[in-house]
Amino acid sequence: MIPDETYDVVVAGGGNAGFTAATTAAQSGARVLLIEKAPFSDAGGNTFYTAGSYRTCFGGLDDILPYLYQADGTNGLPQDLVEKIEMAPYTKEDFHADIQRVTKGRADPVLAKTLVDRSRDAMQWLFDNGCRFQLAFNRQAFEVDGKFKFWGGMVMNTVGQGKELFRYHADLAQKNGVTIYWSTPATSLITDPTTNAVTGLEIIHNGLKKRIGATGGVILACGGFEASPALRTKYLGPGWDLAHVRGCKYNTGDGHRMATQIGAQLTGNFSGCHSVAWDANSPTQSGDRILTNQYTKSGYPLGVMLNSSGHRFVDEGFDMRNFTYAVFGKEILKQPGGIAFQIWDADGAKWLRKEEYADDVTKNIRADTLEELADILVQRGRLRDKPQFLQTIRAYNEAVDAFRAENPHKRFDPSIRDGLSTQSKSQSLPLAKSNWAIAVKKGPFSCVEVTCGITFTFGGLAIDAGTGGVVSEATGRNIEGLYCTGELLGGLFWDNYPGGSGLTMGTVMGRIAGGEAAGRARGKEKGGERREGARL
Repeated sequence: MIPDETYDVVVAGGGNAGFTAATTAAQSGARVLLIEKAPFSDAGGNTFYTAGSYRTCFGGLDDILPYLYQADGTNGLPQDLVEKIEMAPYTKEDFHADIQRVTKGRADPVLAKTLVDRSRDAMQWLFDNGCRFQLAFNRQAFEVDGKFKFWGGMVMNTVGQGKELFRYHADLAQKNGVTIYWSTPATSLITDPTTNAVTGLEIIHNGLKKRIGATGGVILACGGFEASPALRTKYLGPGWDLAHVRGCKYNTGDGHRMATQIGAQLTGNFSGCHSVAWDANSPTQSGDRILTNQYTKSGYPLGVMLNSSGHRFVDEGFDMRNFTYAVFGKEILKQPGGIAFQIWDADGAKWLRKEEYADDVTKNIRADTLEELADILVQRGRLRDKPQFLQTIRAYNEAVDAFRAENPHKRFDPSIRDGLSTQSKSQSLPLAKSNWAIAVKKGPFSCVEVTCGITFTFGGLAIDAGTGGVVSEATGRNIEGLYCTGELLGGLFWDNYPGGSGLTMGTVMGRIAGGEAAGRARGKEKGGERREGARL
């Protein structure tokens, strides 16, 4: 059947990964169509709702300084500010170690190596194509002793965060000649009946079914299944239909469905996902286009987190925040009612980020005493056991005091794993707080109610990391003409991930897949000989 339209490369999905693939293919000389299920007014995928943070290898501040901008758009940083910054290099060895640690060694080694080894090149492509970055002072640094101490290896985010990152990508793609169809869902892949090679994509555009030919191939970049309550319950388990969706409401497993219909292999952590402590008063079925990532509540390392029965249920300080935030959402979901309380005293609350905890962003519950705070939570119908709530905090404070008495040299420092713990020789808690264990004693006290916010799912398509090609379940070889990038690929993240790795992997694999598909189209034009993709 003759296609209604034909392009060299067709990309399904308009987030960071999809746009990276589309623009890369266009810069390689391909004629590209990108389709996006959402209307422009609701587009951007999960990218739109992010902080725009990227994790990449770099050689210290001097390595990235030429590419940094200030809030007013000025390139570079003033020298007096540079002198106040403490920032260690983040090496390939550091990145590899972080992936191995947080995924407990389960990450696909080839995918992990591809992410790490090509992370800096991916960033350079963004730099060279006009993407503006700034240091993440508000997210990844604390001011200690007059110095801005960056921690956790991830130091940059895009100016304007995810909102501007989406606009940047859309503008760049169009400048490079990419055609974009908004409000256009993909329905199925078109294949050669003899070889099963992908030759195009069926879509619905302007209310009409269309068959779009793809000479070089189709790149699936349409996300996971986190916005489908049915698929969440099927794969993640009972109760996951109650999780709040942090971002894109259009990520309902379309890529999984279309690819498996033609025999693609599934792989990865299908029972796992990225989920965070999320404002309990947030929308349930999709993210908020105004507040976006501000509903994240990541201040738990600075206080304590209790469930509605009055018990702590996680070690709030077992690692740096950007290595724990993606797993605590599921722990909150396991609690009675799927909610928890984050609590700080007056000293701890001073460290909270205003973008997440300001009164115009969240519902802050405050009281002069812990007794009064507990009464408010009971009156709200959220706290079930006031005596246990007070006893838990009392025991926690006693353990903090005992550790301090035995270790007077230990000093609170939120920029490192400072070793301030609840576990001393004289007194220990059944559930430790391993770092940043400061007392919750000084009023006024603050509390925010949180639930589970799901970001993206970890189970996806098996791919060849060298080409981005999707693997056939039957043959174990690449399905000709089918590529994958972004949150749809499986096998990299298991149970957890290092913060900022998702956007980086989307850019890395988008570059690879876009170049390969464009190269395949060029090869066909020259009589069917397969050529390598564009040099990236």
